[in-house]
Amino acid sequence: MFQGASSINLDSKGRLSVPTRHRDALSQTGSQLTITKHPHGCLLVFPRAEWEIFRDRIAALPMDAQWWKRIFLGNAQDVEMDAAGRVLVAPELRTAAGISKEAILLGMGDHLELWDAQVYAAKEAQAMQDGMPNVFKDFSF
Repeated sequence: MFQGASSINLDSKGRLSVPTRHRDALSQTGSQLTITKHPHGCLLVFPRAEWEIFRDRIAALPMDAQWWKRIFLGNAQDVEMDAAGRVLVAPELRTAAGISKEAILLGMGDHLELWDAQVYAAKEAQAMQDGMPNVFKDFSF
């Protein structure tokens, strides 16, 4: 399970250094990852086994979801985490998410989200201002 937020910087080659706490979890499933676009403006980073489950669910969608198949599957890039725990994020994916250097890596359970730091801060502030959705009305904090 991935959880927590990490502020990271991509290097000049577009590589992200996976934080140790996530690297340890990833090393249990191997060093193979898949990165793809998300319609909210971030990138999804999956361990390969979790990607295969997600990929199969997307591939099974009906024809009226063809554009969503293109977004998720057509933009997917298989990558390998190197011995230093770095992952190369393809230029096309970095451009799509507006990520140049400063980024946020969020643990989201079975996968990670990679956001441009400024985009994430703006979207989080907007979500906080909009208030919680009704699904949280029965939650107590």
